[in-house]
Amino acid sequence: MKIGIMGGTFDPIHLGHLLAAEHAAEEAQLDEVWFIPSYQPPHKDYSPGATEDERWQMVNLAIEGNPRFRAIDWELRQAGVSYSLDTAQMLVETYPQDEFSWLIGADMVQYLPNWHRIEDLCSLIGFIGFARPGTVIDLNELQPVIRDRVRLVTIPQLDISSTYIRERMRLGRSVRYMVPEAVGAYIEERRLYEQS
Repeated sequence: MKIGIMGGTFDPIHLGHLLAAEHAAEEAQLDEVWFIPSYQPPHKDYSPGATEDERWQMVNLAIEGNPRFRAIDWELRQAGVSYSLDTAQMLVETYPQDEFSWLIGADMVQYLPNWHRIEDLCSLIGFIGFARPGTVIDLNELQPVIRDRVRLVTIPQLDISSTYIRERMRLGRSVRYMVPEAVGAYIEERRLYEQS
């Protein structure tokens, strides 16, 4: 099977994540997309607004009903900093018959040379970069070992971020149509992000 990996803190998961995953699956002809919430991403300071369990629950609520989507809690169970290399090694060892590609935003494509042990990572998996309208991605700026492992797919522009959603919640504003209905209900029920 060809499997796309969608990593992130998903704090909270939103329609932008789901739309990107669906389009990448279609454009790159992926059989499945696996959502893997990170415990602690290595590339940014992160102070979660929701607990690991709450983020896990929201991911599961968000992907319910899409047979191509699956949630994997491996990074949450490992705790500590979530390095893509560790996850890729686990995936390749556990599912040797499958082919994996990391799904990443346009900004991350140019940042790939800074990823932890990127050459080792490139030997294990590929990358599918989201080319948004108006975004310029120059693959020629990447060294061949990375460039040869990147495929670009076009996705619609949907300017939503988890940070923006948390800020709206903190201000008591609506996030309807930004998160799946079930996720919105869960956030409301748990009163998440009101004080973040």
